[in-house]
Amino acid sequence: MRNGASPEERFAEDGFVRIERFQSPDQVAEVLAELDRYVAEVVPGIPDTDAFYEDKSRPETLKQLVRLADHDGYFRRLLHRGALPQMASLLLGEEVRPINQQIFIKPPGGLSRATPPHQDGFYFHLEPCSALTLWLALDDVDEENGCLRFVRGSHLRGVRDHRRTHTLGFSQGVPDFGSGSDLADEVACPAAAGDLIAHHALTIHRAGANRAAGRRRRAVGMIYYGVSARERTEEHEAYQRRLAGDLRKAGKI
Repeated sequence: MRNGASPEERFAEDGFVRIERFQSPDQVAEVLAELDRYVAEVVPGIPDTDAFYEDKSRPETLKQLVRLADHDGYFRRLLHRGALPQMASLLLGEEVRPINQQIFIKPPGGLSRATPPHQDGFYFHLEPCSALTLWLALDDVDEENGCLRFVRGSHLRGVRDHRRTHTLGFSQGVPDFGSGSDLADEVACPAAAGDLIAHHALTIHRAGANRAAGRRRRAVGMIYYGVSARERTEEHEAYQRRLAGDLRKAGKI
């Protein structure tokens, strides 16, 4: 990575970039307050496919919320307006379409699991795969409580083979991860609350479990597609139906 490179240059070269202090402490506090409201007031009425628990009978094991913008005005505005879509457009080098918004939670006390290595683009079924995820840290994140880890430059090498992982919320992973230059090129990416991490849809990434006592790891993930990307709709919808059926059979949703 070149010293003094712009965020878009670093993103193009490495497949990811961290932008420090993207949101202020007051802005992070606002998002957290709205998240608490969403969990208390909105989650009871949303489809079971939009809230994932490690153990559905234990509310404290909530690990992932998806499609928040479909259900709530505050999170819709966060996804569609202002600095976040502007940053997505800058990094991709074209106008973008907001697609999905998720909350990622790794609770402490042995309740979380590791996120397997994967490429988001495998799930998206796009041609071309012009897409990224913006990941806004809501807590300080380090290797102990499960920071993201990226394989630098992997976005330039196409889609790897993926197989079922049986990890809730991340149903597919790279089975031969660790081969070639994966580990040599892997970079841990800790973040402070308010930092923004962007990664390309083809960048291989993973995260460890939260091993920290008493420290949560929460983040907002926002997916944007470039306007040049076209979704292979039938493939995507068929995958989503299979996934929902598998999760219901396993009692996870």
